[in-house]
Amino acid sequence: MMKKILVIDDEEDIQELVRYNLSRDGFKIVCSGSGEDALNKVEVMSFDLILLDLMLPGIDGLEVAKTFKKNSRTEQIPVIMLTAKGEEADIVTGLEIGADDYITKPFSPRVLVARVKAVLRRKEKPLDHKDSVMRIHELMIDSGRREVTIEKKAIDLTFTEFQILKFLAANPGWVFTRNQIVDGVRGKEYAVTDRSVDVQIAGLRKKLGPFGKYIETVRSVGYRFMGK
Repeated sequence: MMKKILVIDDEEDIQELVRYNLSRDGFKIVCSGSGEDALNKVEVMSFDLILLDLMLPGIDGLEVAKTFKKNSRTEQIPVIMLTAKGEEADIVTGLEIGADDYITKPFSPRVLVARVKAVLRRKEKPLDHKDSVMRIHELMIDSGRREVTIEKKAIDLTFTEFQILKFLAANPGWVFTRNQIVDGVRGKEYAVTDRSVDVQIAGLRKKLGPFGKYIETVRSVGYRFMGK
């Protein structure tokens, strides 16, 4: 089936550039010029992926993304942020909200198409239900429900924190560099810095409390999970 993509950007030139290149690869494109219009569209139409600019008139892109992730109807739709805001703090904020990729303007249309296809492939990869729940003492990671609990108490993690914890816990004892963590969580060539991984790990450790010690820092290399 033809995949339907919602492009949210207030610049008509960008809309047409994205529409042309993705349509040529067989995608159906719907464009929206504001956050308000986009929120209305997702209420009446279904989409396989959303391309989202951050600097929008009215409701900005970050608020739009937060609304998508809080809505049970839209929370599983992959979101790629396509924006001129390329500072590290902007990227970290986008990841924490739950963006599946982050592309800065100006961008290569070929790279954009490749990133869209990569995100859709990862989304369609079937979940092996026998491995969907991991238990490490009183810590439980449920991939199917995207929930983490400690002693049956739910822990509120961002999308990226959950992905990193699941990746490390699924490979106990293995040491991963920051780049390997990025590749394992998001796929190769993801636009994120080493520092961003450190920020995510720090936040994750804090939320896990005593269980945060299971994520060990391996000096000059990266991190490993030692909970088992």
